[in-house]
Amino acid sequence: MTSLSPTGLQTDLYQLTMAQGYWALGRTEEESVFHLGFRKHPFKAGFSLACGLQQAVELIEDFGYSEPQLTYLARLTGNDGERLFDPGFLEWLGLQRPCVDLDAMPEGTVCFAHEPLLRVRGPLGQAQLLETALLTIVNFQTLIATKAARIVTAAAGGTVLEFGLRRAQGLDGGLSASRAAYIGGCAATSNVAAGMRYDIPIKGTHAHSWVMSFAEETEAFAGYAKVMPNNCVFLVDTYDTLRGVDRAIDEAMQLRARGHEMVGIRLDSGDLAALSKAAREKLDAAGFPEAAVVASSDLDEYKITALKQAGARIDVWGVGTRLATAYDQPALGGVYKLSALRPSADQPWRRMVKLSDTPIKTSIPGILQVRRLSRDGTPLLDVVYDEEFGPPAAGASASSIDPRSDAAVSLPAGDNITSEDLLVPVLRAGKRATELPSTAQIRARAQRQLASLPPSLRLLKDHTSYPVALEPQVAALKRELIATGQAAGGEQGS
Repeated sequence: MTSLSPTGLQTDLYQLTMAQGYWALGRTEEESVFHLGFRKHPFKAGFSLACGLQQAVELIEDFGYSEPQLTYLARLTGNDGERLFDPGFLEWLGLQRPCVDLDAMPEGTVCFAHEPLLRVRGPLGQAQLLETALLTIVNFQTLIATKAARIVTAAAGGTVLEFGLRRAQGLDGGLSASRAAYIGGCAATSNVAAGMRYDIPIKGTHAHSWVMSFAEETEAFAGYAKVMPNNCVFLVDTYDTLRGVDRAIDEAMQLRARGHEMVGIRLDSGDLAALSKAAREKLDAAGFPEAAVVASSDLDEYKITALKQAGARIDVWGVGTRLATAYDQPALGGVYKLSALRPSADQPWRRMVKLSDTPIKTSIPGILQVRRLSRDGTPLLDVVYDEEFGPPAAGASASSIDPRSDAAVSLPAGDNITSEDLLVPVLRAGKRATELPSTAQIRARAQRQLASLPPSLRLLKDHTSYPVALEPQVAALKRELIATGQAAGGEQGS
């Protein structure tokens, strides 16, 4: 089997064919700037949560090509049966080591459409080869972290556990989903490998098969309590749910007599609102007010909201399929676009846009940074500016970053306005420029970021819109390049 480490083959074929084109034309070392972002929030949300940077950094650090990988590429042929890749190009690939600069929003940062989450600056050939893998990592984890944040918001103080591994898109997808879900606000995961790799709390007890393997449900609960007395959440709906609750209570009393407490009961089917209320009454009446009512069964933010509105007495929400697969929107439309290029460091930058008849697909030129303006810790507006042009002037009139809108946006001014540039140095010439935080630290940042947002922006539907603007010079340059490109049939640059 061909090894996928180092990571150079984790890409699409067209990245390699373009790289050979740059090599053949002597362009691989031209200095380039690419930005990774997305055009629309997933789930019709009012915000997204940046995630995946740790894995993106690890991928870049491991970038390169092994001998078996190069041998594989050497065997590939074109439509005419001749070799696809020139031996000289493959020799060049074999010499590649990570040398790009990476600036990025820290993981757990609330982000918005059309903003760059990552900026990659470095040799054109290498920056191009990183595109597919960076998109794969950041798109998926940002998607899942955002979904998790919405589900946790719907739970409104209840505990959310991620149970999605068995329905995830492969074992590797399950690992990424568990990590992103934890960062998005889930309290724990059932995924033991993710728990070990990312230091995430893990939770879980038994399944229906445990109960079914015994002749009687009572025997099943007694057996589990005997071998796992400190981890008893009894799954009560294998047969008759409320009778199962009664049997769990009987076992909990015996467990208590031995010096242990039942953690709770789990409901996995039926009318969860009615069953949870009935279960809560039984548990309280029997002297177990601290025992949790845990619910699962294809939950998401909408079902949780409906259950809470129906008066469900659920303390812990086990969310699986609809979280780990981002059920209602299984992909984030992230893009990675070239925005500036120069032959060498002593020459000026040529800024560029990608034109489209679909305005939302027209890119933003420049070497971009995102500045967030806040008042008393509450974000008010983000503005995208070019680092060489300088930050926006307070009180200036800017343009909406959404290409479908011509609305003017006034940048807030005043002594109580604070600003923060969101893209921070992460790699310089392929080496870490900063220490990356732990998964728990990233999760804590995400919680702070989400708490700082106006409540109206966090609504699951009918939320307000957060303003994002283009700094006036960038907006003017974009308009100029669009007009020039249209007049020249697609050729543009400045």
